[in-house]
Amino acid sequence: MPPHLSDPTDALSSVPAAGSRRAVPVVGHLRFYYGPMDCGKSTLALQVDHNQARQGRRGLLLVHHDRSGKPQISSRIGITRQALEVHGGVDLRELVRARWAEGHRVDYVIVDEAQFLTPGQVDQLAELADDVQVDVYCFGIATDFRSRMFPGSQRLFELADELEPVQVDVLCWCGLPARFNARVADGAVIRAGDTVLVADTDRELPDSTPVTTVRYQVLCRRHFRVGDLGPAVAGRGQLSLA
Repeated sequence: MPPHLSDPTDALSSVPAAGSRRAVPVVGHLRFYYGPMDCGKSTLALQVDHNQARQGRRGLLLVHHDRSGKPQISSRIGITRQALEVHGGVDLRELVRARWAEGHRVDYVIVDEAQFLTPGQVDQLAELADDVQVDVYCFGIATDFRSRMFPGSQRLFELADELEPVQVDVLCWCGLPARFNARVADGAVIRAGDTVLVADTDRELPDSTPVTTVRYQVLCRRHFRVGDLGPAVAGRGQLSLA
């Protein structure tokens, strides 16, 4: 379209011609795979790592608050892989640079329990993807036990190139799809407390008098809203927030 006929409200940029696309910088991708507890996020993270490594690519595995309490990515089906434990003060760009300084390639980064990242750390992952062509795969829960988005998950929703819900169905006790992670103490859904409380079995609730144990249960929206855990609570402690 001639310049004098261009639409000033058009927000689309022109696409490079086929012959000139090689001049466009190659960038990595930032992907976020999300879902409720027990939908297989950690299993998928380990599968992605396996597939990437089989093609000769070198990866860096990161985790924060794995359910095992160890620096590893652990799946409930029994597969585990060592990983680096990262807390909120770690600069993820510096971790990659340190690997380079040791003479190791880093073609991709996998982050499990990505909901516990800080928004700043998500920005760092985006920078790694854009500026040094590292592919980043994040796996985590979108919302906490109050049905509020984790800050790390929210920033991933804002920045990720691809948002992929994990497709393994998790069912509420009523048989409907479940996507809400209810925190349960003494047989009742609780809706206040620390956002981070990881437990793979019944666990004592901090600062509770008398001592109260806590666990997690996935529910559909309706039963999460009304706090209905079903006619019989089976399999206590089978799920964790992580």
